[in-house]
Amino acid sequence: MKKYFENLAKALFDVSYHKLDKEQQKVIESIANQETLVENINDVFHDNLTVGQKLADKVASFGGSWTFIGIFAVLMLIWMSVNSYLFLAEKSFDPYPYILLNLGLSTLAALQAPIIMMSQNRQSEKDRLKVTANYEVSLKTDLEIMRLHQKVDELTALIKDNNKPSKFDSEV
Repeated sequence: MKKYFENLAKALFDVSYHKLDKEQQKVIESIANQETLVENINDVFHDNLTVGQKLADKVASFGGSWTFIGIFAVLMLIWMSVNSYLFLAEKSFDPYPYILLNLGLSTLAALQAPIIMMSQNRQSEKDRLKVTANYEVSLKTDLEIMRLHQKVDELTALIKDNNKPSKFDSEV
């Protein structure tokens, strides 16, 4: 089978099989084995995520939603309203300028930012996988089209050769 891979690599890339990069070798193997290259990158990518990575993605997804913004705005308004009311009754646990609230907001931002960045990094990695998969499929398509053109050219030449009148055709 390796000999067939070598022959395909020479015919399609004009290079030895072992000198091709990983993606090109994968394409040669798929052509030789008559297999497809298409796979669902989302499934492959998500199957390899750890529990922590999945949790970080969910936190980042919720933290970037309108639901989070709405809940957060309501909680802040409640906090400020309750403390302002209790301030008038001289029982406020976080009087204006709401230092405890600011500490909570700073802590939330400090924790949420790296989680969102981790999720964005994974999205970038997933995008790179998609680009690689698209390259492999496009390369295989181009190579298969080249092979088909070559076969059509060979068939055309064969038909032309068979349609030439022979020296016996004029004697009949």
